[in-house]
Amino acid sequence: MEIQKRKSDKEIYAPLKDKWLVMKPEEEVRQKYICRLVDSYGYSLDQMDQEIQVSNSQRGQGAARADIVVWRSKEDKESKKYPLIVVECKAESVTIRKEDYYQGMNYASWAHADFFVTTNLKETRIFRIVKGQIPDKLDEIVDIPNASKANNQKEIDKLLKQTKAFTRDEFSKLLFKCHNIIRNNDKLSPEAAFDEISKILFIKIRYERNNSDSQIFSAERFKALKKSREDYNKEMKIEDEKPFHQHLFDLTKQEFVHDHLFDDNAKIEIRENSFEQIVKELEIYNLSTTSDDVKGIAFEKFLGKTFRGELGQFFTPRTIVDFMVSVLDPQEGELVCDPCCGSGGFLIKAFEFVREKIEKDIEQQKEDIKAQFYGDDYDKMSDKKKQEVEAEVAQIFSYLNEELNINNEKGRLRSLSFDCIYGTDANPRMARTAKMNMIMHGDGHGGVHHHDGLLNVNGIFENRFDVILTNPPFGARVEKDLIISEADRFTDEAKIEEYKNRYGKEEYERALSQVNDNVGESLLSLYKIDSSLTEVLFIERCLNLLKPGGRMGIVLPEGVLNNTNLQKARDFVEGKAKILLIVSIPQDVFIASGATVKPSLLFFKKFDEDEALEYSQILHQAQMSVSSKYEEEVNELEEKIKLRGKDALTKEDKKVCRAKLNALQERIEAEVKSIVKEKFDYEIPIAEVQKAGISSTGAEIENELVPLAKEFTPYRIENKLWGVPIKSVKYRIDDDGNTFRFRMTDNILSEPEAFYNIKK
Repeated sequence: MEIQKRKSDKEIYAPLKDKWLVMKPEEEVRQKYICRLVDSYGYSLDQMDQEIQVSNSQRGQGAARADIVVWRSKEDKESKKYPLIVVECKAESVTIRKEDYYQGMNYASWAHADFFVTTNLKETRIFRIVKGQIPDKLDEIVDIPNASKANNQKEIDKLLKQTKAFTRDEFSKLLFKCHNIIRNNDKLSPEAAFDEISKILFIKIRYERNNSDSQIFSAERFKALKKSREDYNKEMKIEDEKPFHQHLFDLTKQEFVHDHLFDDNAKIEIRENSFEQIVKELEIYNLSTTSDDVKGIAFEKFLGKTFRGELGQFFTPRTIVDFMVSVLDPQEGELVCDPCCGSGGFLIKAFEFVREKIEKDIEQQKEDIKAQFYGDDYDKMSDKKKQEVEAEVAQIFSYLNEELNINNEKGRLRSLSFDCIYGTDANPRMARTAKMNMIMHGDGHGGVHHHDGLLNVNGIFENRFDVILTNPPFGARVEKDLIISEADRFTDEAKIEEYKNRYGKEEYERALSQVNDNVGESLLSLYKIDSSLTEVLFIERCLNLLKPGGRMGIVLPEGVLNNTNLQKARDFVEGKAKILLIVSIPQDVFIASGATVKPSLLFFKKFDEDEALEYSQILHQAQMSVSSKYEEEVNELEEKIKLRGKDALTKEDKKVCRAKLNALQERIEAEVKSIVKEKFDYEIPIAEVQKAGISSTGAEIENELVPLAKEFTPYRIENKLWGVPIKSVKYRIDDDGNTFRFRMTDNILSEPEAFYNIKK
């Protein structure tokens, strides 16, 4: 069944009403989903209806309208029996939020349906209805029944038991099964088998994204495509020796060429029958419509076990990632970086965290607009006038929805994904995996690179980021003989010009100089802290990457805080940043991920310009004061050590003087520190949690980090630990009734540079 539109695209035909309706974004989704119910599930129009009134007579909350209602049969509909399915539709550009689920679930509960569906076509989520009560818990399931099974209670009960958690686990298990197929059939190493799984997943993603009718890339579909290509080649007398699965991978590489997911010369390394076998296993999932949290979390589980168990990598547990992002509270428009991003956990969470803020802001604006347009006057309007108002609201909403369209170059979600998320990893497989992981979770992968995190690349350079979140490698060392080489230079002139335009000519030339001016020098020469430990070097790197006033959260071994050998590193940090929070977490948390070091979570804020000046002045005054106090003693000892000839001290006496001078200098340093700490004094919250949401075996347990984050947020707001500019897109109605939009500003109270009339 095809969707019909008038040529003007202002109306859409609704077969269930047998009339033309105003083309609203939600209406288009509703009609397309009705087509899906007919074409994919086999339901007939005579067992469906749209905009059906449902009511909650028990609670006296009045009437509500369900977008689509589906009965088990035409007879059930005519007899006004309870329906099987209730569907709530949202505009295609809108990401569905939890509040939408509860609203629709209430409709479905009042209608006594078995299944509730919420869809924006790109994402469809399905829930089972808890009979006899308004649900306070959402149980997400895999699918609704086909029409042929609508009257088969056993099949319906089976579907109702297939929860979303079940689906995530099953998808994860399936990925492991596919991994083993490759290892057994093609005798590849664990890491090579992982690479092949990744290739197949992206072939599947490409195919299913590009099919508007939600057609799954199945084994049957693969064979049909292969046969079609063979027939075409035969008809056109084309000799093609390339295996068909390799041809599909070439198409996939072309589609993702700008994302640098695969090398130009990469190819499928498994035989075609293995490929078909895996496609068959995966065909129960449509990766275009499967929600991001299912495929993303399943992919993460697959990653965690595969890499930890066989490839020697470990990842930051999700409970820690969630806590650290919550504490630093990244905002829309802020730049976020992880210079050793691994599989991308911090970047994914930051992306999702800010995306949710944008979605909530847009939903609030919609509520404000509805309040303006659907006031008391609306009820008194004629039907024609009401339609005009609804069309105007629909037009405004379409502009709002475009802010969430990842393909809209001026949209807010596009800006978040392409301009605000950056990461590097020195391991090429991990960098590629981070990109894949982020795509599985929604997006934000464009700024991730395979690169040494201690060196500048693309948009990752000094004084640029608002937020750093990272878990650097522990215990490794950067050797003194690791030299910055010609190979580290970035020489793509076209990209250099692009980056100069994007980031600023002077800023980017300065970023390039970090490598260009130091070719032949030790990498360690770029850093001031006298340490070769990777965790210490990354502390300095992260502080360098932050702009003044920027904030960071970093996972560090507890020894960094109390090891006397690292005092200079601590002094360096105290001279560059304020400590916002220190959290000691149990070692169990990282045992489940494969690490054995007792960790702490440290949060810093780099000095802003005023703080840097204040600290510098206090330090200078302290140094002057203490130096003058001990000036005579220092000069006397230095003069004695310098004596030559007959007045020269004996070797033993010189040794004693040097020891006294060293002790004196240490005393001076200690007194300077004491004065600085007294005059540059601030509170440092320290917390210790015994349970952080995950046990040593990886099991889910109590998470004391959640209440800690909730406690910290009001504390940091009250104490103004950092200031975050408010960024928003707002709409207004001017005096003559025209609707205007203005672009994002640094503060919602400030006047925008330009207004855009969107009513005409």
